[in-house]
Amino acid sequence: MDIVLAIFLLLVGAAIGFVASRFLSASVQDNQKLSERVSNSEAALAQYKLDVAEHLDDSTILLDKMNSTCQTAMLQMEKSTQLLKQATPLDVDGMPFFSKETQEQLAQTVSLRHSRAERKNEATSTEPPLDYSGQASGLFADKKQSVTNVG
Repeated sequence: MDIVLAIFLLLVGAAIGFVASRFLSASVQDNQKLSERVSNSEAALAQYKLDVAEHLDDSTILLDKMNSTCQTAMLQMEKSTQLLKQATPLDVDGMPFFSKETQEQLAQTVSLRHSRAERKNEATSTEPPLDYSGQASGLFADKKQSVTNVG
């Protein structure tokens, strides 16, 4: 009977050990999966931090370039402003826009136009316009007009 009891206890112990190992191994597998996920997440976070740091470095370099370009442009604008302020205004007599002959011709043309305009004003004040007939055409009268083109 001692042998039967020992075999029975051995079988019960084996069954309990088998069931316990199944539960423990499932939690161990879950723990392994979770630790793998954690390590993957940490690696992704580290890569993200590197990407952000690289992006910020690139942005800093670009902003430095923009700043230097703006500084160069500002210096150029200051130089141009100084040059414009130092330049003396041009004398109208010193450097005319038109040559002397052209100015004389323009003055003659202007005087001719003024004399023509004065003569025209005198003539138009006493005479009717050339296209004025002096008689009513009947265009706006309530008369029936005959149709010449019937189509």
